Amino acid sequence: MRKGVKAGVIGGVCVTLLGGAGYGLYHVASALNGDGGPGGAPAPTGPPSSSEVKEATGAFFAAWQKGDAAAAASYTNFPDAAQQLLTAYSGDAHIGKVRITPGPATGDTVPFTVRATVSYAGVSRPLSYRSTLTVVRGETSHRALVDWQPSVVHPRLRKGDTLTTGDSAAPEIEPVDRDGKVLTRVKYPSLGPILDELRKRYGDRTGGRPGVELVIRHQPAADGSQAADTPLLTLAKGKPGRLPTTLSASAQAAAEKAVEKYPDSSVVAVKPSTGEILAVANNRNDGFDAALLGERAPGSTMKIISAATLIDNGLTTANGPAPCPPSAVWQSQTFQNLKGLAPDEHATLADSFARSCNTAFVKFADEVKVDSLTREAEERFGLGRNNWQVGVPTFDGRVPASGGPDTAANLIGQGQVQMSPLNMASVTATAKTGTFRQPLIVPLKLDDREPARARGLSPGTARQLRALMNRTARSGTAAGVMAGLRGEVGAKTGSAEVDGEARSDSWFAGYRDDAAAAAMVQDGGHGVDAAGPIVASVLRNAG
Repeated sequence: MRKGVKAGVIGGVCVTLLGGAGYGLYHVASALNGDGGPGGAPAPTGPPSSSEVKEATGAFFAAWQKGDAAAAASYTNFPDAAQQLLTAYSGDAHIGKVRITPGPATGDTVPFTVRATVSYAGVSRPLSYRSTLTVVRGETSHRALVDWQPSVVHPRLRKGDTLTTGDSAAPEIEPVDRDGKVLTRVKYPSLGPILDELRKRYGDRTGGRPGVELVIRHQPAADGSQAADTPLLTLAKGKPGRLPTTLSASAQAAAEKAVEKYPDSSVVAVKPSTGEILAVANNRNDGFDAALLGERAPGSTMKIISAATLIDNGLTTANGPAPCPPSAVWQSQTFQNLKGLAPDEHATLADSFARSCNTAFVKFADEVKVDSLTREAEERFGLGRNNWQVGVPTFDGRVPASGGPDTAANLIGQGQVQMSPLNMASVTATAKTGTFRQPLIVPLKLDDREPARARGLSPGTARQLRALMNRTARSGTAAGVMAGLRGEVGAKTGSAEVDGEARSDSWFAGYRDDAAAAAMVQDGGHGVDAAGPIVASVLRNAG
């Protein structure tokens, strides 16, 4: 063969191979870039079809059942995060023999049941639960993929959580209420996170013995604090230690029932004479304890503190002037009252408080100092110093000395003011007795912790606040909700506008004899629409 011919044949072979390789590379690039299917077919768009949903979930479930975390993760839209949690599922959590049974799909959502076995140190226990997943179309791959959320693996998992099985971090506890009745998360679901935290803090002080558990381990918070593990399954029981709490089983039952009626609702009840927490309840899909840790503008319930500020600074009295004009302007910002509230230029503070007139309080922004409300909140009501020693983590309120339009907005519970239902229940209790008593959920003597302290209110200011709140409960904005409650009562309604939300948050604070409560319902409307009925129900059963 001549040299030139040989070269030509070799060249021809090379062209053929490169052509095949080029064809393959084209399709790889097309798949990666979402440029279409074989032959240049357009890439699929829109929601996944029912067949795609079935195919994607089938592949995902099959890989999960085999314990192949990498393969299962490849069928999700966030494979790295999915692989990490699925690896922990079969590794640190020691979960095996997984069998997944999908239910009928509703569009792109598929419910399913997981049955598995947790095995550790020679002990095995069955595990069963239900969850759901959603199938979406990949943004670049255009494949049908499982929309990755930690809750796919277990409905109680949240971002940053993981699963682990081993010796308990703390002994189990048997929490009891103020009368010795046992409190369980089954009977009182809202107490779940609180009981976990109490176990973490006090389990080793109750004489208990750790067991072996499958738990959710939560990601540390930004400040470095670590939330208590959430137990999912007990493999070997330890010995629970008895832990006394200040809670009331009857009040807790009423609180649990009351929040069931309103999504995203939270309530706290306290005993004004002691500061003891009687009930804590939340109705939220995200599992967040907004009752103790929420940070939301409290709306007009803040007027309890604002009224005390005006009285203590000599600006007016309960029966002194507090005119209610149709609008009020402070530093170029115009404030309005709720629709339908008639102006009253001759109103007293009692009139404007009972009718919840915003403009009456805004008009005092000229006379209060930038830090007047802050000092009142801190020194009289014990708020905003981040030093409460309740027995579990709490948000302790925020009333910053903010100038500009916020000086006026803070007076009506907007601006930069942030509160939780616990904070406002405490404020109500302080108004009732005149004395700030830091809320408690376990006795101080349990760990010799020092409670936060504040000056409280003068007898004259406390007497005037009670008069304002009693009038509001009997003939003001809270009258309809508080009707039928006997004894010494007082209340304040509130609604707080939140950026980006269609309706305001519903707030309500009230007391009846030696019980005070506050509730918040996100996107709940006016105070009497949602939060009010919750508080009234709790007060009716807290005595």
